[in-house]
Amino acid sequence: MRVNPGTRGLGAIVSPVMAANPDPKPGRWILPLVILGMIAFTYFFVSSLPEGSPTTTLALGSTTTTLEGTGTTQPGTATTVPNAAQPYLDELDSINGELQLLSTEMVTVNEGFDADPRTVEFDDAGTRLEVVVTDTQALADRLAALTPPAGLETNHEALISALDFCAGAAQDALDGLRSTDTGELRNAAVDVYTTSAAGFDTEVQNAKNAAGATPDA
Repeated sequence: MRVNPGTRGLGAIVSPVMAANPDPKPGRWILPLVILGMIAFTYFFVSSLPEGSPTTTLALGSTTTTLEGTGTTQPGTATTVPNAAQPYLDELDSINGELQLLSTEMVTVNEGFDADPRTVEFDDAGTRLEVVVTDTQALADRLAALTPPAGLETNHEALISALDFCAGAAQDALDGLRSTDTGELRNAAVDVYTTSAAGFDTEVQNAKNAAGATPDA
């Protein structure tokens, strides 16, 4: 067999080198050493960083919108409702409660007068409707004296309008009772009163919602 002259002495050269090297694959130690060096570098680099402040807060929600209302921060928002509007909302609740009682009285008197036989006589009906007229106007005056919080001006105007309708309807019902009218004017006025009182109740809740107050259960 012919021997390649280029590789003739290779065996003699390689054999002594391999015999002197106890590890036939010295490169296998390089990768672990590189990884160990990277870990050490990362540790010392991270250790040298300054510590974060425990009071650091996110920028989200940093802008607070202030509305007139109950003085609470609404869940999931940055909207704060201050206490300044609470007296206004409390007064609306008070006026509304009295108005709904007057609405019930109006219906009771009207139905009693129209009943057959009557359960409310003419003189009694007139006296009771006079009270409704006087008390409804007093509520309208109380409402007009209120200053609505910022942002609730439109709701306030709607409330005034509804209560003014009630005051006018109460007077019309009394006038209808004392007139020669057969009941159409009085009954129509009672319908206007009760419808406007219901609208007032709805608008009170709208004002609460606009102010960020929690709706009544």
